[in-house]
Amino acid sequence: MFQFDIAAGSKADLYHDLTAALDALTADEPDAIANMANAAALIWQYLPDLNWAGFYRAVDGELVLGPFQGKPACIRIALGSGVCGTAAATRETQLVADVHAFPGHIACDAASASEIVVPIVHEGRLVGVLDLDSPSAGRFDADDRKGCEALVAILAPRVA
Repeated sequence: MFQFDIAAGSKADLYHDLTAALDALTADEPDAIANMANAAALIWQYLPDLNWAGFYRAVDGELVLGPFQGKPACIRIALGSGVCGTAAATRETQLVADVHAFPGHIACDAASASEIVVPIVHEGRLVGVLDLDSPSAGRFDADDRKGCEALVAILAPRVA
């Protein structure tokens, strides 16, 4: 459906293409779970060096596992706990170069070394978080933050 040549352009170009593809995939679909599932698959397929890509949904005051790609994951995370819970509680992107140095890190996969978590907020309401893990320390940078926040901006009203 989509073809990206990761080696041919910059990271900014890759995220631009991913954002356009995500927009096209989710534009006319009203189902939040379907949109999260396609987003997780798209990210997993085209972002290199990931070992987990997916969502946790805000349900009754906690985060509950949503659609993802990767190994089985923790099912429930308390707000404020770990990287995902911190992103949800603060509503701020968490960019963690070394998850083992993050206070209270929840190790769903011992192979994860770095992580980025972007809160999904729509009309002031926490909907969930986008969570990406990598087996490489320092995998995520400011370009990933900007790109993932752009993906979430497209997705937020479509998963709310």
